[in-house]
Amino acid sequence: MKRVMIIGGSGAGKSTLAVRLGQLIGVPVVHIDPMYWKPGWVQRDMAETHAMVQAAVQQDAWIFDGDSSATFGERLRRADTLIFLDISILRRLWRVLRRTLVSYGRVRPDMQTGCPERFDRGFLRWVAGYSGNGRRQALALLKSAPARVAVYRLRGPADVRQFLAKFPREATR
Repeated sequence: MKRVMIIGGSGAGKSTLAVRLGQLIGVPVVHIDPMYWKPGWVQRDMAETHAMVQAAVQQDAWIFDGDSSATFGERLRRADTLIFLDISILRRLWRVLRRTLVSYGRVRPDMQTGCPERFDRGFLRWVAGYSGNGRRQALALLKSAPARVAVYRLRGPADVRQFLAKFPREATR
């Protein structure tokens, strides 16, 4: 497991899983949000995002956290593992609300500098809407993954714990 792609809706736990797995297997974590946003919550031009993604996926090892479907193909071409966090809408909404309250006004470690956590009703609607088109795209990606790619569909915290339990802590020492 050298190149891991983690996808799922906002609040699914992608960044948390990426960081934890990176610690366990000794692989660097790449977050897509800083490639998607400029400071001040300004969206980058997609050509610039694609160039940043392309540069990142050329590295020998990475855990790539992010659900930007526009870059699924670029990442999957190099990935050896694909993890879909298929987490319920209620759990994801709760996590996003909790994250907003806990981190309000501060920039999260997985986010672009100059993009502080904020309350945004439009974003909450977008999070809720993921269960439609976003989830369908993720499921289609799982089905289309090449045979050489190990595919995992984790549906809740227990699945995530069981997945992480496969990696002994001593393996990274």
